[in-house]
Amino acid sequence: MALLHGDSSLGNPLQDHNVRVLLLGSGELGKEVAIEFARLGAWVCAADAYDHAPASYVANESRVLDMADSEALTALIANTRPTIIVPEIEAIATEVLAAAATGKITDRRITVAASSQAIEICMDRERLRTLAAVDLGLPTTRYRFAGNLTEMRAAVAEVGAPCVVKPVMSSSGHGQSVIRCGDEIVINDAWEIAQNERRAADEGDISRVIVEAFAPIDYEVTLLTVSSAAGVECCTPIGQRQENGDYRESWQPAVVPNDVLQEARRIATTCVEGLAQKARETGENCFGVFGVELFVLTDGSVLFNEVSPRPHDTGMVTMISQNLSEFALHARALLGVPLTSDCLELRSDHTTWASRPLVAHGYGAPAITGIADALSVPSADVRIFGKPTIAGKRRLAVALASGKSEAEARSRTQKIVNSLETNVS
Repeated sequence: MALLHGDSSLGNPLQDHNVRVLLLGSGELGKEVAIEFARLGAWVCAADAYDHAPASYVANESRVLDMADSEALTALIANTRPTIIVPEIEAIATEVLAAAATGKITDRRITVAASSQAIEICMDRERLRTLAAVDLGLPTTRYRFAGNLTEMRAAVAEVGAPCVVKPVMSSSGHGQSVIRCGDEIVINDAWEIAQNERRAADEGDISRVIVEAFAPIDYEVTLLTVSSAAGVECCTPIGQRQENGDYRESWQPAVVPNDVLQEARRIATTCVEGLAQKARETGENCFGVFGVELFVLTDGSVLFNEVSPRPHDTGMVTMISQNLSEFALHARALLGVPLTSDCLELRSDHTTWASRPLVAHGYGAPAITGIADALSVPSADVRIFGKPTIAGKRRLAVALASGKSEAEARSRTQKIVNSLETNVS
């Protein structure tokens, strides 16, 4: 396996007298990242668009701002002078991250996780799919891009129904819809959904879309792929279940045939190495955890779906399953620690672990009860995120458990969630 050695001119943050970390996005994933950096002696500032975000409770400082606002983000970076910037969300002014990485904001180049190039590419489905399918030759579903309704009609005709329509700049299923026939009204509705329900940084009035063919998917897996000073390594595969693009359950290890696993690792490694090459072209390292999402088809073939250049929702299971969680791996990689395959090992060869979020509905301030009952479930652990409000639907906690089988572990996380009650006032 090719090693991706970093550019020594960028420095090693562990050799700095004071490592300063700026989190951009301070939700449940950012909270765990902040804890891992704090354990290694770093100073952490947690930034988000709202006050009392989960990571703010464990950080040295917290700030509230619109991170898609270029001027506000530039001022924040200039004021906090971080050694490392760790984005947790996608709605960020990416041009500011590129400026920080090239030393145009402070008097030194700032490490951006995983790199400013990787963030720009991964948040844009068009650039990412072009890199994966065209530049790297990775297998994907059939697809076409469209910039207006006429182009989208042609794309649907070429790809064929049923197909999925997604805005190129969005996430978590926002703006996504399924077209099951070539009816003009259905296509028009899908275009409107993509334009009106997308969630992204400022992209203008019109969003381009990707039209993807349905594939005979048997199951999905996530491969957490770690790029560090030692090269690129893959964690044990994670199985997952989603609802409308949102994570609802994950387990590790996902049981997959060896030939499927080898192909999945090849695709994940090739993808991350491709992103790293793009970063090196602009003088950046490309270190950190990547969540590579893969489709396994009914015939056993593997397709690349998407990649996230940060810890992944489904990877919360690693807080109980691995010796080093995805958050610990992310922090260590960004601090220049070489992470070899033994750093990514599971805690046991004869156990399955599972995670399941507690999703609450309502409007107001949430309070969670039933924690004692939840923790009485065998092998149970619960992480309460500490989110201050709900406005509709929101993840408030995650249940973690182990079992002798996948079924037992998943059943236990369901019992944990069932024991928890949410009151909204």
